[in-house]
Amino acid sequence: MKTFGTQGPVSPEENYVVSRTEELADFIDRVKKGKYIVLFAPRQTGKTTLFRAALDALIAEAYFPIQLNFELYIDFPASDFYVSFYKRLREQIACVFEKRGATPSKALTQFLDNTEVTDAVTMMEFFKRLVRFLPEHDNSQKVVLIIDEFDAIPRGTVRGFLHSLRYIYHEQSGPRCPYSVGVVGVKNITQLDYDRSISPLRVLTPAKQGQIPINIQDEFHLPNFTLAQVRELFEQYTCEVGQVFDAEVITSIHKQTAGQPFLVNRCAQILTEEMDIAKTEMVTMGHFSKAHTQLLRERNTNIEHLLTNIRRDRHFESLLMRIASYERGLPFSLDNNLINELATYGVVTEGANGMCEIVNPIYQHRILQAFKPLFNGLEGEYFSEESGADFIDYLTPTGVIEMEPLLDNFQEFIARVGFRILQVPDTPQEYVGQHLLYAYLDYFVRIVGADMFLEVQTGRGRIDLLILHNQRKYIVETKIWEGDRYYQAGKKQLGAYLKLEGAQEGYYIVFDHRNNPASRVETETVDGLTIRSYVIPVLQERPSSV
Repeated sequence: MKTFGTQGPVSPEENYVVSRTEELADFIDRVKKGKYIVLFAPRQTGKTTLFRAALDALIAEAYFPIQLNFELYIDFPASDFYVSFYKRLREQIACVFEKRGATPSKALTQFLDNTEVTDAVTMMEFFKRLVRFLPEHDNSQKVVLIIDEFDAIPRGTVRGFLHSLRYIYHEQSGPRCPYSVGVVGVKNITQLDYDRSISPLRVLTPAKQGQIPINIQDEFHLPNFTLAQVRELFEQYTCEVGQVFDAEVITSIHKQTAGQPFLVNRCAQILTEEMDIAKTEMVTMGHFSKAHTQLLRERNTNIEHLLTNIRRDRHFESLLMRIASYERGLPFSLDNNLINELATYGVVTEGANGMCEIVNPIYQHRILQAFKPLFNGLEGEYFSEESGADFIDYLTPTGVIEMEPLLDNFQEFIARVGFRILQVPDTPQEYVGQHLLYAYLDYFVRIVGADMFLEVQTGRGRIDLLILHNQRKYIVETKIWEGDRYYQAGKKQLGAYLKLEGAQEGYYIVFDHRNNPASRVETETVDGLTIRSYVIPVLQERPSSV
């Protein structure tokens, strides 16, 4: 039986695989046109899987595709790079003939034996001569060079390597070899920063005197799975095993992951392999809730990459919290180094209106968890000495969460701790209120056995918390005060979301960081729905002792 793959490239023989028919056809069409293609995207997005499928298709059409991987060279001495590079080339040339059920000619074998590649120039000369020894029928002289993990290329080699590719691309005498090149990696060429004396992007740009430079890079975008592709993936499983998924489960998987390939497959893996669900039983939202909770708490390779990347720069926390907390948001600009890096790592993306968005709710949840201090030092203040309450007291005997008193208590807690909110360790003051609310509700749902989801509507400006308990939904939206207009608009946004989720009441918490904010609590009916709103002042400095 096939499985959902999460370890390296997936195989159609062993795994359920999204066909990516349009993307594959697009890439192959560019190869046939002789494009020099670049694809730089975060890890575990399906790059290698797509290119392996493309290589198989090109072999079938008699092209000569050579696949290399530069990952081995990340700590390699530059002086030894070309010797090893040529060795790998020879191995891959032999593989192409083997896949075709053919053998290299004697002339080709002698040419390979008598050639040395020691630098960018001899590499260029090798390719120029190689094409003469390849079969002349069909497309066999059209060499397609695919280089995976290109950003691991050693320092000192990238400039000459790319200059040679540019020269080959513009060579007019004889057939071009390589005919098409695919460069695949995480960091794009402009981010390699190996030689500040020349822009790496210009290396792939012709600079003949008297001509306007034209960039020869053909950028290829590999998007996340669409909802239709996620359905296709699960239909393959259902056809083989017979187990059916509730349609809402598939929609929720796509919504929570935004189609990120690893996360989609990992969620499927939990549901079909790790949870004890009988294969004759439908996979329901109850099952998804448990799988989703596991995804929010486990450490897998994708989450490890995420957490490592967001901790690379201390400025990332403020930027990510600003994206999540302010509806005005931040313009998406790759000219900004912080945004550029976070986009490279697959943490933020450009929204439909040109603003930054965190790419999916699961990442946003893990980001908040990562930046939330393990202990905020105020846990003992959650309840006043007079009340003697405990979180379990906010759950009725029939299993209904009493959200209003639960959130009333949170408002009182913030007022009770006063300036000590500023002493929460390792937390920017601007976002401490949201950190504390998140920690407070996270603590509560663990005590009562509920589940909490992050529901990202626009990817910025609002953090919608969806608490599930005993098949009931409780929705809390939180923002930072940006003026009365945004405050009132937020109620309508929450009302629309409540209708979408089939809930009758919602809770709206706005943290006010102004110098003289006023506490506010109000319950209103908006479009037939009940919304209880809180404006909670957050002190900006310790009051004077005078």
